Amino acid sequence: MLARDWYYNDRGQLGVDFGADDLTATYTERQRGSAARARATLKMLGVKPGWRVADIGCGSGILACEAAEMGAAVEAIDISPAMLRLTEVHAAEMGVHVSTQATGFLSFDYEPGSLDVVVSEFALHQLPDFWKSVAMARVFSALKPGGQFLLRDVVFNCAPDGVERTIEQWTDFILKNHNFSRDDVAIHMRDEHSTFGWVIEGLLKAARFAVVSAEYQPPVYGTYLARKPLQA
Repeated sequence: MLARDWYYNDRGQLGVDFGADDLTATYTERQRGSAARARATLKMLGVKPGWRVADIGCGSGILACEAAEMGAAVEAIDISPAMLRLTEVHAAEMGVHVSTQATGFLSFDYEPGSLDVVVSEFALHQLPDFWKSVAMARVFSALKPGGQFLLRDVVFNCAPDGVERTIEQWTDFILKNHNFSRDDVAIHMRDEHSTFGWVIEGLLKAARFAVVSAEYQPPVYGTYLARKPLQA
């Protein structure tokens, strides 16, 4: 058997329209990203000059570039080369340096115990739950003791028998607030791997994180702040 020929290829799932330059240019608008929101997140995490920060699934690089402007050493990580090109454009416009890796949760390079903060927004759902757990273990290993992991994603904060109603509510929300279509929601549900909030909380704990907070915003969004214990 070839070494790790069973390993999941996390480069194989680019999500909806995130692989081409002409489509990634609209990513920030569709996801409602903003520099102010990114900076508020980084301030909440207490990011300081000299900290090492990784943004996994960095998208157009807004948060990564804001962290660099705050003086952090930043790794912008995304499986989409088109997204990384957009990140490099934003970094050049802001006059900051951001290192990039065309990898994902299961393949990014890191030195164990080297990162102060890992942030990931709307990327982990690309992995099945088994591989989400492996990904969290890698993040845990990459963080320094006391390091923080901020995770935002599409999750279901409902019982399994409430999924149909929740998905319809999400579809209505997407059509009213984002430039995505009903087909985009269908593709997400059919081909990607969003899971329940209680599953995400359990996976974080199984990876040995201390879950500081878990907040849910209807219809399908969850934000988790987890910390690597000082005595890991």
